[in-house]
Amino acid sequence: MKDFDTICAIATALGEGGIAIIRVSGDKALDIVSKIFKAHSGQDIKSMKSYTMKYGHIYDIDNEELIDEVIISFMKGPKSFTAEDTVEINCHGGVVSTNKVLESVIKAGARLAEPGEFTKRAFLNGRIDLSQAEAVMDIIKAKTDLAMKSALMQSTGHLSTQINKQREYMLNILALVEFAVDFTEDDEDVDPSIPIKVAESLEKSIGEMNVLLRGADEGKLIREGLSLAIVGKPNVGKSSLLNALLREKRAIVTDIAGTTRDVIEEYINLDGIPVKVIDTAGIRETEDVVEKIGVERSKEKLEEADLVLLVLDTSRELDQEDKDIIESVKDKKCILILNKIDLEWKIEEDILGSFENVIKISAKEEIGLDELKQTIKDLFFNGKIDTESLIISNSRHKQALYRALENAENALVRVKNNEYLDLISIYVTASLRALGEITGSELEEDLVNKIFSDFCVGK
Repeated sequence: MKDFDTICAIATALGEGGIAIIRVSGDKALDIVSKIFKAHSGQDIKSMKSYTMKYGHIYDIDNEELIDEVIISFMKGPKSFTAEDTVEINCHGGVVSTNKVLESVIKAGARLAEPGEFTKRAFLNGRIDLSQAEAVMDIIKAKTDLAMKSALMQSTGHLSTQINKQREYMLNILALVEFAVDFTEDDEDVDPSIPIKVAESLEKSIGEMNVLLRGADEGKLIREGLSLAIVGKPNVGKSSLLNALLREKRAIVTDIAGTTRDVIEEYINLDGIPVKVIDTAGIRETEDVVEKIGVERSKEKLEEADLVLLVLDTSRELDQEDKDIIESVKDKKCILILNKIDLEWKIEEDILGSFENVIKISAKEEIGLDELKQTIKDLFFNGKIDTESLIISNSRHKQALYRALENAENALVRVKNNEYLDLISIYVTASLRALGEITGSELEEDLVNKIFSDFCVGK
């Protein structure tokens, strides 16, 4: 375990609440807290046993002024989250009271933790690997049960187990190559069974890496969510569609064109996938200054979206505004939404042939919404969302795994071409290093620091 100074931070969300927790971690954690805490029993907390709690009060170290009534818990390293001695102070929630207790801990000798520093110490002290550490933040940020489940599987080491298995294949291959190179003077004298064994191991590893990568694009959507922009000219029913998907009146709906002046963003849960639904201002030429800003923002969101829902009003004939918007989405993944089918049909039928995916709905009557949701699943998840398999959901992991796969495939081609084994080992080593980037065994310090800097303080 590495030697670090003792750090502290508020580990719960700051605001009004029943309880807040201040976490203190490091070899001096108990000594520091003992300077400001007096147990109700009068006992010295330095003799506390691991996994026990004590009730008492926190006092200001300078003037012994009473600050708060608290319960402290102690976890002795290495059997703690950071693998260091850890004290958690359970105090009353609230901005003022929590900060006063934190200030007392700092006065007593602790340093305020940097973002993600507790989890970083757990990684550096060998309690978890890097993929597990990153999963901690994914658990905190999870917006659906499925995202939570995926992150939880990763945090408990499911991904690490698979990656370490691939690393084992590569290490075994290198051992075979090393043996062949060291114990034969000529490449022609190499035991013919060694290239066969190397090829078999590479084929097995490549197959398993492909399985892991198969759901990587879906995993990214589970982790980060699907961005879905509702676009169309004013008053075609975009806000009504948003309200129908949310099942609440989030956007104002009127017969007046241009009611939505700005972008509205809300999340819906699509079978465990967080979908960010963006209701945009109606795209049209306008002299209204506020509406013009809204239209520009709508165009920006249109460019960023994973999927566009283009809404047309079937109760009106197409006009130039409709045609201009249709032209603007032709290069995007798009579903054409024909809205207001409960009214008289007036739109031209020939528009339907320009789109692969066409859904007829009535947002007002909530007709066609189930078909829309199924079409989204068909487009991004082959119609079904896998809730049981391990999913690669982190873009960094995906990129590293692709590099590992690419090098393994290059090595296999060269084995089958009977090329020199020491040349093949270069690609196997590169694959091994790429796999190590996922678990953190092969990663530059600067990148490790960058990963943890994105964490919240106190985790």
